[in-house]
Amino acid sequence: MSPRTRLALLCLAGACLTVPIWKVAQALPPFGAPTGAYGPAVNALGPPLRHVSNMVSAVNFDFRGFDTLGEEFMLLCAVTGAVLLLRGTRGESLADKAGIIPGRPRERRADATILICRIFGPLTLVFGLYMALHATVTPGGGFQGGVVAASGLLMVYLGEGYETWRKLVRSRVLDVMEAGGALLFAMAGLSPMLTGAAFMQNVLPLGAFKDMLSGGLMLVENVGVGFAVAGGFAMLFLEFMEETRALKSETQE
Repeated sequence: MSPRTRLALLCLAGACLTVPIWKVAQALPPFGAPTGAYGPAVNALGPPLRHVSNMVSAVNFDFRGFDTLGEEFMLLCAVTGAVLLLRGTRGESLADKAGIIPGRPRERRADATILICRIFGPLTLVFGLYMALHATVTPGGGFQGGVVAASGLLMVYLGEGYETWRKLVRSRVLDVMEAGGALLFAMAGLSPMLTGAAFMQNVLPLGAFKDMLSGGLMLVENVGVGFAVAGGFAMLFLEFMEETRALKSETQE
């Protein structure tokens, strides 16, 4: 199909969708107006029934927990697919040294960059752990905390360089983190069924309201998601960097 034909089909599809989109937009409630009864219902049920103050976590890991499990395994499948595609062309070898393009100057890292990354890299990792553990109390959760923790690993790379980063970040450890975290989340949902309870039905003490250990199974589920997301994103960073290293090495040959 030629580019002109594709553009014509795009314009035709846009013209057909213009009227329905306009009708839907006109039917939307005004900005700031209540959108339905679900939000107030969750706000009313979450604190007394689950002892949590973060209603987003209550929705993700209790009210619609099965859907969240599906989202987690979608991420697992996506990371697995990316790893298979990248390693399929590069192979399984992982090196500690980055490839260097011949004739390209190597700029030394600024001392300020090294200092900032050494300070904020560990702090970012700790903050990601904090977000995952306090998901039932404050905004955040396993997804957000895992992404933040993986970003902390990138700061280690920026501050210390590729060789040091690769010595700290091992693919087998990341594999265990991702798969183990997803398994922990799934087992948190399946374990209550061994006692005759429903899937993801809470069987642990709920704890005190606004306490880090509140929410029962939600804490375990958030920890599992945090490990899975951190390991998954870190694995993607590793694979993309290894792909770049491999391409640079091929340039040298």
